[in-house]
Amino acid sequence: MRTSYTAGPDIHVLPSALPIPGLGDQPVNAFLVRSGQPLLVDTGMPVDREGFLDSLWSLIDPADLRWVVVTHDDRDHTGALGRILEAAPHAKVLANAISVTRISEEFSIPQDRVVTANPGSRVKVGDRELSFHRPPTFDSPGTLAVFDHSDGTLYSSDSFGTVVEEIRQDFTDLSEEEFFHGFEVLNRAIAPWTALVDEAKFLRPVRELAALRPARLLSAHGPTVEESAVPRLFEAMARIPSLPAWLPDADLDLEAALDAHESSAG
Repeated sequence: MRTSYTAGPDIHVLPSALPIPGLGDQPVNAFLVRSGQPLLVDTGMPVDREGFLDSLWSLIDPADLRWVVVTHDDRDHTGALGRILEAAPHAKVLANAISVTRISEEFSIPQDRVVTANPGSRVKVGDRELSFHRPPTFDSPGTLAVFDHSDGTLYSSDSFGTVVEEIRQDFTDLSEEEFFHGFEVLNRAIAPWTALVDEAKFLRPVRELAALRPARLLSAHGPTVEESAVPRLFEAMARIPSLPAWLPDADLDLEAALDAHESSAG
């Protein structure tokens, strides 16, 4: 885990990183919104579980947490979920039913603590209204992007992320060449099917999200992107299906790199 930081008024980023051999680091972020009914978006990686929980509970009392949004069921989004639900008795899980079903392969979540949502759903969370959308790129059918209408923040799950040599907190802290190179790699790597899709159909969720006019875009795998730069990411995403499928170098030893990451985290 890395030191938490803020990405907007009372929005706290709980950051980590996953090394991608030959490419750099993939940011891995979760987000805590402390105002109103406190809301956590995703729960980090299993390898970071203890550090993640220490960071999270330094920012909020477990008894105050009310919602945990799981954008999808991948391990880097659900790593501390079970422990959080044990510690936070008032917290409910907000996720797609497919994600909840897949999570139940590892542990069960009491039904009275689950609220499900689909693309197109809207859910009131205290005085905050959340709408749920299918992001343009994804690797799980349960994936949801979340738009907070109270402050204009788009939580885009895996979509719109990047891989960089050195992780930075803000889009403006990176060179655009580095950011968009990593952007093209990551958004094709998590969704190799983009090379096969109908481009007109692919553009529908891009345009849907752009029409929300986000004040900021927060990807689970990218830096904070403020309003003025967000259209640049939509333009780059619109080009993804015109690019060839991305394949990793066959010589890269991904398993060794992940083992090294786990050893350093321990």
